[in-house]
Amino acid sequence: MKLPGLKFKNVNLGNCIVQGGMGVGVSLATLAGAVAGEGGLGIISSAGLDEIVSKRDGKNVGTYEAVRIEIEKAKSLSGGRGAIGINAMVAIVRDYEDTIRAAIDAGADAIISGGGLPLGLSGIKNPGHTALIPIVSSARALELIIKRWERDGYRPDAVVLEGPLAGGHLGFKYEEINNPASELENLLSEVLEVAHKYGGIPVVAAGGVFTHEDIEKFLSMGARGVQIGTRFLATKESSATDAYKQAVISATEDDILVVSFPDRNPASPCGLPLRILTSSPACTAERMPCCSRGFLLRNGVCKAKDDNRYLCVCSALMSSAGYAPEEPPLYTVGQNAYRVDKIVPVEELMKELLGE
Repeated sequence: MKLPGLKFKNVNLGNCIVQGGMGVGVSLATLAGAVAGEGGLGIISSAGLDEIVSKRDGKNVGTYEAVRIEIEKAKSLSGGRGAIGINAMVAIVRDYEDTIRAAIDAGADAIISGGGLPLGLSGIKNPGHTALIPIVSSARALELIIKRWERDGYRPDAVVLEGPLAGGHLGFKYEEINNPASELENLLSEVLEVAHKYGGIPVVAAGGVFTHEDIEKFLSMGARGVQIGTRFLATKESSATDAYKQAVISATEDDILVVSFPDRNPASPCGLPLRILTSSPACTAERMPCCSRGFLLRNGVCKAKDDNRYLCVCSALMSSAGYAPEEPPLYTVGQNAYRVDKIVPVEELMKELLGE
């Protein structure tokens, strides 16, 4: 089956594949530009982008400037194909609004926002041509966002429905993750119903999508596109360290674990369950990464600072992309990471996913 394109707002993609925005520092301009160059939607992760760009480019920049630099670089690498967007986590309170403003000013094709409900996204700045796309894990969450955004006279241009098999932070309670009712296939029909109710908002299915056949399945169920993260993590263009990529290749199914306080720890201080590799050095280190970056600070406090039941994901994830080598890295993955057996170029992966 030849996969269809994906249309939303001013974007008309040649295929229906959205690359997941993997942070910190895994999804940068090189990966996003390569995905867009193959006709997909390439996504930059905004997490820690100010520190990453400052270290990489040898000059001190703030969040706003770093976002603009990375989007412009990704667009130049795409060869004018596909589209470029950015992923912004609500939980990263320190940088969230600057990220949104910069992405819009830089002409990003899309802002995808999760890591909490992006209830205020539509009111930060007139998005102009930039599509605003929330990430949800339920029909109820989508309805809440729509009703809140309507106060600003706006409606989501598309929505990413992320199931419990995704990597990184998850939008579910710990006890919901293995509940059949939470499976992506079961959530999709309910979200599609809400999307249809509000004018046919395009729905992108995410979490555990691994093969061309998976894509066909979700399209046949009514999704307009799919978002894929872990498989793009294991590409040559990904900015994950070689050690991170090798850990993915070597992983078994038993190596993949969801940590969440108080059920399993060390947990993420933002309160969301987190899927990781147990082989991550941060999980076995004698000392935890220090709380020095403050991405997740709320009222000047981060739980990881004084409570060793929480992990400083800011430093540990920065290390997994090679930007904090003094800290033990943390490897986040999707549930199907154990099925990855080699590192491939984006071009080869895209051809496989598209069934070419």
